[in-house]
Amino acid sequence: MLFTFHGAVFAALKTTGDIRARSRRYAAWLGPVAAVVALLFLGWTQADSGNGRSLVAVVLVAVALAAALVMNARGREGWAFGLSGVAVAASVAMLFLALFPDVMPSSLDPKWSLTAANAAASAYPLKIMTWVGVIMMPLIMAYQAWTYWVFRKRIGTQHIPAAH
Repeated sequence: MLFTFHGAVFAALKTTGDIRARSRRYAAWLGPVAAVVALLFLGWTQADSGNGRSLVAVVLVAVALAAALVMNARGREGWAFGLSGVAVAASVAMLFLALFPDVMPSSLDPKWSLTAANAAASAYPLKIMTWVGVIMMPLIMAYQAWTYWVFRKRIGTQHIPAAH
């Protein structure tokens, strides 16, 4: 639900006219639903296995979603998009903070849980991944910068060429 809300806000951010208005309406409807679903799930996780750090992330999710809804209602899609992105990132952080050191807790026996230590790669694959990251990250960042530059303006139905 959070990603759907985030996508609706992004569509409103990057479009004009009727598409923008419809996207804002969808975001206005999806936002409260996403907030309820996300906060129920995160609250349940917090009650089951949370701590003080994960509680801060839950509060950040709630505040960011509320602010994103307000910004969407005011037509400030850039702020709404940034705040919904904060809500998504804080949701993921909350899960990591609440579940650590477990990556995937076992419901049958806690000894069978997948932990961060036994899920980690050994030194050699980490070395390979580091070098791949060092080489590929600048290429990925350059590509992202180029696509941002190409698609920096809002688009609308007036930009679609007429059929021949």
